[in-house]
Amino acid sequence: MQLKQTDRRSGLSSKEFLEQYFNKGIPVILDDFVRKDSPAFSKWNYSYFKEIAGDNIIELYGKEDGSNDRAKSAPVAKMKFSEYLDLIEKEPTDLRIFLFNLIKLKPELNNDIIYNDLTGGKVLKWLPFLFFGGEGSSTRNHFDIDMSNVFITQYKGIKRVWLFPLEQSDLMYRLPYNFHSIANLKNPDYTKYPALEYLNGYEAEIHPGETLLMPSGYWHYIQYVTEGYSISVRALPSKRMDKWKGFRNLVITRHFDNTMRKIFKNKWYEYKIAIATSRANRAIKKLK
Repeated sequence: MQLKQTDRRSGLSSKEFLEQYFNKGIPVILDDFVRKDSPAFSKWNYSYFKEIAGDNIIELYGKEDGSNDRAKSAPVAKMKFSEYLDLIEKEPTDLRIFLFNLIKLKPELNNDIIYNDLTGGKVLKWLPFLFFGGEGSSTRNHFDIDMSNVFITQYKGIKRVWLFPLEQSDLMYRLPYNFHSIANLKNPDYTKYPALEYLNGYEAEIHPGETLLMPSGYWHYIQYVTEGYSISVRALPSKRMDKWKGFRNLVITRHFDNTMRKIFKNKWYEYKIAIATSRANRAIKKLK
């Protein structure tokens, strides 16, 4: 597995950003996608969040190795938001908050973020999601079901992201009818999953104030180097085929998979593993 460092840029014009990165589907770290004079950088902290939303009960997600047979992991625990923030400040933990729409609960928070939208208005600023994680936690390797372009801005802590283009799905041991890989990238077993050796991707480490563009369809494996949180906003895919794929994934594919899993149970999962392995072996042969 080979990883190269993601470009870090600031001061790009909209034209430069679109031509060099967005339209080409190339990841980039932007230093100024969210303006530094945004109130969020000075106003937001754990004490503030506990004050405005600490009593809300939130669902927590943990290690995902045990849920490879399904498209979406189930939450492993629930607790008050304030208790969770106390936990991640105190010690490392696998527990994460996934797709938390705090701004839906407190819409006024959206006024604290001032974007430098280099897409020319394509960013869906009204649909932000927060992601919190403890030190050492991580997500499984996956790509987003809706095929959107994702801008993820770090507000506290450090996050490391590995990115791979969709064309390398077979080398990832992607499960058919799902959007994740069954192989562990953090501790890769090259004997069991030899195709992982042929992966070529990007590594991005984002710090507070920095924004990573994850282009449409890119695989991403996210690791929390420290505890912290980020906010993501999306821009719909510009290619017609990617829009169709996103629609198909949301409306057809995931429901088909859920139905087959209910009917055939573990046999369906075993069948998908066999297909993923066969495709990976075929991809290796093409590269040799």
